[in-house]
Amino acid sequence: MLELGVFILTLLLDSRLLISAETVITCDGFVQRLTCESGVIHVQSATCGRTSYQTCSTGRPQNEISNLQCSIDVPAVSKRCEGLQMCELNTQGLAPQDPCVGTYKYYTTNYICVPAKTSVTCHGGYSYLRCEKGKIQINTANYGRTDKTTCSEGRPSSELQNTNCFSPNALAPLSKSCNGMESCEAFATHTVFTDPCVGTYKYLAISYLCVQSAVRSSLVCEHANNTLACDDGTVIHVVSANYGRTDDSTCSAGRPASQVTKTNCYSSNTNNPSI
Repeated sequence: MLELGVFILTLLLDSRLLISAETVITCDGFVQRLTCESGVIHVQSATCGRTSYQTCSTGRPQNEISNLQCSIDVPAVSKRCEGLQMCELNTQGLAPQDPCVGTYKYYTTNYICVPAKTSVTCHGGYSYLRCEKGKIQINTANYGRTDKTTCSEGRPSSELQNTNCFSPNALAPLSKSCNGMESCEAFATHTVFTDPCVGTYKYLAISYLCVQSAVRSSLVCEHANNTLACDDGTVIHVVSANYGRTDDSTCSAGRPASQVTKTNCYSSNTNNPSI
């Protein structure tokens, strides 16, 4: 029996909270660097391909730059950089596949800097989140490892090599327990979060906002439609989203008990920035 799904979006609608918008273009094979002097990275789009003759064309033969209908999305940029203050990516092999064999490509990433706080806690410790003004809204969360230096003191090299270690379920439970609270704590351990890379020494990295009246929520029952709108001069930024079920009363009218009893239902991909 299928569970009845509920889609919940939490929106940040105050344009003043978006510090800056940046576009970074990096030739294939070089290192792309995203950075926020204030706040954390939120990737709006990332592509690999070629749509211009001029970009990354110096020294390249004509046959490598003539195809301008070449583009593919690169979700790895968001996965690795979301919620960080600084992120460096080796673009070699970063795209999921080659969108145009024989064409010399480049990476184009558009991102904004969101004024979130950050918390990093080594395995076995507690993260303490607190807002002096407003309430906690979890922006990103990962229990794993994305670099070789964080929480590395005293650890053998073999435990630090895997920097592509991401937990599949860190965001949803943290959002459930911390969102709307003035303070919250989280235990950085695989007993709470799924162990995404056995043998690697992990840490819990969280970015969160302290929000007041600028946040709105939208709840839509499965198979229904809804329209998101902003006041003039503001823009939508999706802070968190879940397609699933977390209580037995929402969107339950007329539904059999078998479809509303499971209340620990979280989707794995609704916080993708493409939403």
